[in-house]
Amino acid sequence: MMRRILANAGWLLGGKGVNAALSLVYLAIATRALGLAEFGQFTLVVALAQALTGIASFQTWLFVVRWGNSAAQSSAEAARDVIGFATALDLMSMVLGILIAAALALSALHWVGLPADLAWPAFLFCAVSMLAIRSTPTGILRLHDRYARAASAETAIPITRAIGAGLAALFMPTILGFLLAWAAAELAAALACWAAAARFGRPQLSAISLTRLPRKEAGVWPFVLSTNFTSSTSVAGRQVLLLLVGAFGGATMAGIYRVAAQLGLAVLKLGQAVLQAIFPDLVRAGPQDHVLAGRIARVAAVTALASIALAVAGGELLIAAVAGPEFSAAYIPMIILAAASAIELVGATWDALLVARQRAGVVLALRAVPMAVSLALVPWAIALAGAPGAAATALFASTLAVGGFYIFVRQISRPAGPV
Repeated sequence: MMRRILANAGWLLGGKGVNAALSLVYLAIATRALGLAEFGQFTLVVALAQALTGIASFQTWLFVVRWGNSAAQSSAEAARDVIGFATALDLMSMVLGILIAAALALSALHWVGLPADLAWPAFLFCAVSMLAIRSTPTGILRLHDRYARAASAETAIPITRAIGAGLAALFMPTILGFLLAWAAAELAAALACWAAAARFGRPQLSAISLTRLPRKEAGVWPFVLSTNFTSSTSVAGRQVLLLLVGAFGGATMAGIYRVAAQLGLAVLKLGQAVLQAIFPDLVRAGPQDHVLAGRIARVAAVTALASIALAVAGGELLIAAVAGPEFSAAYIPMIILAAASAIELVGATWDALLVARQRAGVVLALRAVPMAVSLALVPWAIALAGAPGAAATALFASTLAVGGFYIFVRQISRPAGPV
């Protein structure tokens, strides 16, 4: 089992490694082509779309893995119902998300400080991001342990962004040019994911329904809603926080914070890969899942400490090389966010364990309360310490949430042995 998990994580990390390397390329192109102020405005539009996508969409990949695993052993009809329900959720998210995008994007100049001429581009970019939701095909691939295909499909984003950023810098070095490049990347990734998943399971029109599966399985809606709310709090910790930085600190501070987050939260991608790789096996592991989770958590702790040391030692040189000297103020918030990311890496395994044991509601509570407090502190933190203060609120939320995960996992695992 450990060999399979490491192999799956390896494929995920391979894709994320390509993403991380190319993200430095398109970050460097965008920051130099747009400059500090316009890059900040571009960042706010992208953050708005990512926040909307994260909050309005459901984590259907978790649902497909959780219910698809048992449905596959039951009947072909049950498996079709799982995919049909997940697809229906995604379609509902797209429609609702586009409606919400119209209200948020077209009013963003009033509450986040975007110029009026970016209102329609912001709305269209948000709409494209909603249409590019790809959680269901990702779940299909992970259900069948096709992590290599999923990783390959996801590389469409960094590759298209890097190419698009280069073309934008040459022919349309404006915010609109870079938004077009980012939109093309989202659509390319969605098409690639669905094409890869089609071989293993595709939604059938007759099975797309929000009611058929819940009539047969009582726990469907509680699981879906709790995992959605949990994901929403995670998004709030990053994208909504960035929007608040723009609202209270201005577009320039938002640009600085975005560079810090891009570099400091890199290890969080590793944490997400661990969660995504381990979750299917935790579902299958049964009573011994806490032993497996403990092994992964210990490896994650060592990786987390190494990532913080790397951020401290090489952060200034990395910022200067990637974004340029005008973004030097991103160094301190980058270190703080690297620490938050390291904590999240350790907690990713416990998060997955709790969800696999159908404690998604507990995960939601442990995420939501610290996040709500941290977001409420953002205006005061910015007034006191600027971008480092905003980063400190993210560290605060991660520390409380992961500490709660550890305490709760210890409690539920004690009868079977230590975690």
